[in-house]
Amino acid sequence: MIGVRLPREPVCVNTRLSVALLLALSLPVAACAAPPAAIAAPASVAAESPADAAFRAIYEKEWAWRQAGGGEASEDADGPANATRMPDVGAAAQQARLKVWDDVLAQLAKVDVKALSPANQVNYAIYRDQVFNLAAEVRLRGYEMPFNSDSSFWSSLSFMARREMKTAKDYRNYIARLNDVPRYFDQQTDNMRAGLKRGFSVPRAVLDGREVAISTVADLKDPTQSPLYAPFKKLPASIPAAEQAQLQAQARQAISNSVVPAFGKLRTFFLGEYVPQARTTLAAEAMPDGKAYYQQQIHEYTTLDLTPQQIHEIGLKEVARIQAEMNTIIKQVEFKGSFAEFLTFLRTDPQFYAKTPDELLHRAAWISKRVDGVIGKYMTLPRARFTIVPVPPDIAPFWTAGRGGMGTYWVNTYNLPARPLYNLPALTLHESDPGHALQGALAAEQGEQPEFRRTAYISAYGEGWGLYSEKLGVEMGIYETPYEDFGRLTYEMWRAARLVIDTGVHHKGWTREQAIAYLRDHTALSEHEVTTEVDRYISWPGQALSYKLGEIAIVRLRAQAEKELGDRFDVKAFHDAVLKQGSVPLPVLEQQIQAFIAERRAP
Repeated sequence: MIGVRLPREPVCVNTRLSVALLLALSLPVAACAAPPAAIAAPASVAAESPADAAFRAIYEKEWAWRQAGGGEASEDADGPANATRMPDVGAAAQQARLKVWDDVLAQLAKVDVKALSPANQVNYAIYRDQVFNLAAEVRLRGYEMPFNSDSSFWSSLSFMARREMKTAKDYRNYIARLNDVPRYFDQQTDNMRAGLKRGFSVPRAVLDGREVAISTVADLKDPTQSPLYAPFKKLPASIPAAEQAQLQAQARQAISNSVVPAFGKLRTFFLGEYVPQARTTLAAEAMPDGKAYYQQQIHEYTTLDLTPQQIHEIGLKEVARIQAEMNTIIKQVEFKGSFAEFLTFLRTDPQFYAKTPDELLHRAAWISKRVDGVIGKYMTLPRARFTIVPVPPDIAPFWTAGRGGMGTYWVNTYNLPARPLYNLPALTLHESDPGHALQGALAAEQGEQPEFRRTAYISAYGEGWGLYSEKLGVEMGIYETPYEDFGRLTYEMWRAARLVIDTGVHHKGWTREQAIAYLRDHTALSEHEVTTEVDRYISWPGQALSYKLGEIAIVRLRAQAEKELGDRFDVKAFHDAVLKQGSVPLPVLEQQIQAFIAERRAP
């Protein structure tokens, strides 16, 4: 079904060398013979070479088509802002997109990469991989499994309500999308039926209780209590009062007559067809074309072509290293007992847990303000700021502890006994500043880069930086107690264990019980977090691999820069060099930092 895998043309990057070094976890990669300069503003159109002009014409045409809705994603948050309908996710539309992306890949193959400007060589590497992954997802019919235990097309609807709306037309467009939800859900249901028919589904083992978020909407009696109605509770004063009332009435009607019945129909399908017919295996490789699917997931989320076995071995090495550091802290606090008993102490002692949701939120805010006091010494700051809010209650039970992005750091206040305070500094560093909130804001400000770069999120780079940010907190003085430092290590162990568990489940045939036991025995995560996270890895192959592999690359590159530059090493300049890339594949990051080191080393 996948056919012949399209060849890639790396730009002055020796991927095999990068892979070997990741496996070794030691020596730095040598720079390419002629590394491109660090990203600079592109030359004017008048000064473009024929190759640059050809490349620009390709990506501008495809990007405009994608933004206009041609390449609609399965979540409305990624659709065009002025849309009056939900995405078209039907099989025919998916295959039409594949035809466009395959054609773009064929055009890109004809571009003389060596004739591109240094900046466009980097842009080419990023753009081609982006389109390659979009095409591969459709070619493998990944749209037939449009949810996992962490996220879903139905829960993503609530993000649609967070879009900025200013005019009456904006609100009417939004109401039109709400009225289109039944058609959108029907297409998703048809896709899931096709997946079930060929054995391509979320495993049955992780589906229990997943209908809760669907039922919350399906059983809704008052449409004004829906998060989807939130934009109508306070409309702009520029809209006349009579029109405001009309819009509010239309929104209530859309939620009651379109959205709620669509969720009810989805629940009937989910409980009556999907759960009973879902596959009983766990491994991604056990599905039709499963080995090709899992290898593509690895490439998409790590940007490397490592094998599952190579990744498993990296994970085992990292687990052993972090375990030794954990044991040192246990000795430091003079705990009398085994490692397992220390984990039980951390999971059960009331001193480590907030008593109210507000206490957890206030503690997160205090940590983030302490970071604010020192972060300017470590990197150039963006103009944008972020806020801290609780995870919406309808998705909180199955969500992770927190998540950050442009403008928002979500903290999960559900089930407080599962949210230890000793983990909160690491979580906050990862999700807010200097992690995702900061990197997203900085990427948006890189105005000289093409839009396909400024709005992209490459998991290995983004999550790698997030995990690196946790480690950076040690230098910044954010961890105040040995327990908080152990929390940092338990988070790092969590990400190392993911390499072992993800490949263990999807390649080696591990059971769910094996995976849960491995995570429970190696980290101080609560039992709720352990089971929630393992189910996430089972239902979302490959995503969990991005964090540690990305962090390993950044840590290794920093160590190389410190060694080779000596007194010339400037930590702020290094971080700026990493962050100004926006979001790039790890081989491109490698290439750019090698160029940074060479430039700084020059007399």
